[in-house]
Amino acid sequence: MPETSVSSAREILTGLHDVMASRSGAQAKLNRVVRIIAEAMSSEVCSIYLLRDGVLELFATVGLNQSAVHVTRLAMGEGLVGTIADQAAVLNLDEATRHPEFAYRPETGEELYHSFAGVPIVRRERAIGVLAVQHAESRAYDDVEIEALQTVAMVLSELIAGAGLVDKAVEAVGAARDAGSLRLAGLRLVTGMGRGAAVYHQPRILIEHTVAEDIEAERHRVYSAFRKMREQIDTMTNMAEFGTAGEHQEILETYKMFAYDEGWSRRINEAIDSGLTAEAAIERVQQRTRMRMREIDDPLLAERMHDLDDLANRLLRIVSGRLGTAAQMGLQSDTILIARNLGPAELLEYDRRRLKGVILEEGSLTAHVTIVARAMGIPMLGRVRDVRQAVGEGDDILLDVGESAAFVRPGPTIHEAFAAKLVVTQKRRAEFAALRDVPPVTLDGERITVMVNAGLRDDVSALDVTGADGIGLFRTEFQFLVSATLPRREAQQRLYRSVLDAAGDRPVIFRTIDIGGDKALPYLRVDNGGEENPAMGWRALRLALDRRALMKAQARALLEAAAGRELNIMFPMVSEPWEYEEARALVEGQRAWLAGKKKLLPSNIRYGAMLEVPALAEMLDLLLPRLDFLSIGTNDLTQFLFAADRAHPRLAERYDWLSPAILRFLRRVAREADAHGVPVGVCGEMGGRTLEAMALIGLGIRRLSITPVAVGPVKAMIRSLDRAALAPAMAALLERPPADMRGALSAWAEENGVSIG
Repeated sequence: MPETSVSSAREILTGLHDVMASRSGAQAKLNRVVRIIAEAMSSEVCSIYLLRDGVLELFATVGLNQSAVHVTRLAMGEGLVGTIADQAAVLNLDEATRHPEFAYRPETGEELYHSFAGVPIVRRERAIGVLAVQHAESRAYDDVEIEALQTVAMVLSELIAGAGLVDKAVEAVGAARDAGSLRLAGLRLVTGMGRGAAVYHQPRILIEHTVAEDIEAERHRVYSAFRKMREQIDTMTNMAEFGTAGEHQEILETYKMFAYDEGWSRRINEAIDSGLTAEAAIERVQQRTRMRMREIDDPLLAERMHDLDDLANRLLRIVSGRLGTAAQMGLQSDTILIARNLGPAELLEYDRRRLKGVILEEGSLTAHVTIVARAMGIPMLGRVRDVRQAVGEGDDILLDVGESAAFVRPGPTIHEAFAAKLVVTQKRRAEFAALRDVPPVTLDGERITVMVNAGLRDDVSALDVTGADGIGLFRTEFQFLVSATLPRREAQQRLYRSVLDAAGDRPVIFRTIDIGGDKALPYLRVDNGGEENPAMGWRALRLALDRRALMKAQARALLEAAAGRELNIMFPMVSEPWEYEEARALVEGQRAWLAGKKKLLPSNIRYGAMLEVPALAEMLDLLLPRLDFLSIGTNDLTQFLFAADRAHPRLAERYDWLSPAILRFLRRVAREADAHGVPVGVCGEMGGRTLEAMALIGLGIRRLSITPVAVGPVKAMIRSLDRAALAPAMAALLERPPADMRGALSAWAEENGVSIG
């Protein structure tokens, strides 16, 4: 913060300190505050608006008509003031009337003033009011002036709360536990049901004291906190790379960069210079970061800003003496975890026996933590707005992700309905569990191979629990995603060997590393040219062939881990046959190198490719003769076919897996693979849904690799299905597709007694 801003802010804070210490009433205090700010900033108008019954009311002003005080009111989102509060954003306008949200209030007499600047007054991450200044001169305010306003707004928050002027409607959000049940809606990330007490991933820190008594003492506290934080980051960075307790391990290198960033620490010290306490200074700079995050369109840059935000939370916990996450303190009972967002390694730290569900304020379908939660079988609801304000620590929560809902402090009726649904679900699970040792054979005698997807060592236990035929997709990138540093070849080899040992004689298909794009590794710098669509960018096999040392290390680890056994290797996102050939040649080169060293080799190597890029379907006649098996990745394939990002909330459910376009595409691939005698399977989420799995079998697919929780329902469906009757029905539906293919298939299943529930 430049010296002019520091001196201005310090002058105002000194005046505010005197106001806060005075015994005058709340209105008198606010009247003094606007005069102090106006004088210090040479402003012709200074006004404070506070939320009252959910509406912003002009509470104090210098420059506007005094008769407008407690008369002028604006709804959230209405006018410039309402926009600031609604978006918790800053407005800096040289001509206020040109802004599309400008709303004229004649009783204020504000027509004399052209320029306008306003900042939100925030408490507990919610806007409780707005601080605004105006000038008759048409000009934009300097950054130093805006920063001074933001600093003052932080202190005003304390004054307003201390005076009992925080809107009861806002306080009620935090105290809603006294007002009965609350239903929160969100995005289905991992379907399932769970009940438990609300536990916050990180303790919420409410800053009660904002004005420093001793600036040097506050500066010393910040210096000490920075040293401790840097020591923590250094320690975690040097920890073993997989399965080690630690926070947010996949972004530790980025954390380290920010932890040692002198610009960040300088901004915090400048905020202290203006008169703030250490906690308030950190929060002040963090608020600025969050406002910048809202303005960023680049997802990679936004992710880095999230990293800085998380690091600021850590620094704030250190300086306030509230260390540790809920995982490190240990869960005491069945828990529904509440967080803004999580890293995959953070989720892995929790006791799976007591973690019954997760609710995120953010989150997406393709986020790393979502993939891990799905693998762990933990229900997860994302994009739940204001969840951290609506839910109190210890609140009873019923989570039903299938209904896209979480019920907070539910009443007896909701409890009964939830319990009844849970009983039915558990009964069905018991029925599915009884199918563990029963082979998935259709009524007409067709044996379908049902395998599971995995990515962690502990996932292999699902083979015994479900009776699956093997692992059809082992995501080797999981080890990289939860590691602070690039996993060494020896660590990779240990993981692969332990997975093969646990699987026994059941096959395991290892997919080579699929990173890059939206699975960026902070310790692996990739020049992606600023790609705008990461899913279709420099990732998976493209990146691996470019980073041959990375792929060679993995190939060697796989070869040595499978010594004396059959090894199944699958290459992701193959676009053209030459990519597959290069990848296979690279593995064969490592096999020849090991043979030259007289190392024990796999008894047999089977090579496969994932069909995710539609272009590969046009080259199958050239590729299939070189393959031992083909797997269709329906997750990426679907979004590529429809040019629709599956993480986009408005597109996520728009395009159906049972669309005739997809089904026809899959039928074509299945027929061509069958003609070449190459086994073909599906290893996307499509195969884990009973109706979709039925359709796949009708198309000629004989191998499914799905999430472990889907094995029971899919087995039950298979054992109730007459494949011979389904095949011609599917052919007829695809010949003349109905308007509602899903409805038509559901009707056929019901008419023919197929278990789709």
